[in-house]
Amino acid sequence: MAELVTIRCLNDNYAYLVHDRGCTVLIDAPEAGPVLSELRGRGWSLDVILLTHHHDDHIQAVPEIVAATGAQVWGNMADTSRLPPLDRALETGEWTEVCGQSLNVIDVPGHTVGHVAFHMPDAGLVFTADSLMAIGCGRLFEGTAAQMWSSLSKLAALPDETLVCSGHDYARGNGAFAVSVDPGNEALRARLDATLAGDRPASPATLGDEKATNPFLRAAELAQPDESPLDSFTRLRAAKDSFRG
Repeated sequence: MAELVTIRCLNDNYAYLVHDRGCTVLIDAPEAGPVLSELRGRGWSLDVILLTHHHDDHIQAVPEIVAATGAQVWGNMADTSRLPPLDRALETGEWTEVCGQSLNVIDVPGHTVGHVAFHMPDAGLVFTADSLMAIGCGRLFEGTAAQMWSSLSKLAALPDETLVCSGHDYARGNGAFAVSVDPGNEALRARLDATLAGDRPASPATLGDEKATNPFLRAAELAQPDESPLDSFTRLRAAKDSFRG
């Protein structure tokens, strides 16, 4: 059975280890120290690093981790010019296997145009980095609102029990914005109370919880009269960018 480990890195990043049958994969590499410390503490070797997108806070520790572990690096074929050297270039939509787990490479542009998510259906995990985030979604640095809405819709179609493993802990800011646009959502308030009071990681959370509490997945429910779900999402994303709560 696959074991998931959430690792806090830098100021607010998350990296993840998935270990199964003596094989370990790392999703994103923000900082070497915490990752290598976790591996040593558990007595695990590292076999593969999966990269979701090219931003420095997700890839900058790759050289140090590879030097220490000899792990292979896998990432999006379409973004090879902006990623560290890849041992395996993955195509979006591809199904493959890593550490005994089936792996689907999902194209999720919006935050960047080359962003991918990694779905491990047998383990019930999806690694979404800066696309679908805990109670939020990533900023549109390169893509469009339409691209991000399409990406979130793909992810929302996964089984509700799937654990969403996102790339950052922005729970306080995302939660404050979510309450401002969805004030009557009791599930949202209960999730924030449980997450913030205990200072526990906001990620992972089930996709069902995200669909009940994340305003960007609830764009259709939060739409104003005559707004389409995409119009509603676009308005909410713009409102979040200017939110100072």
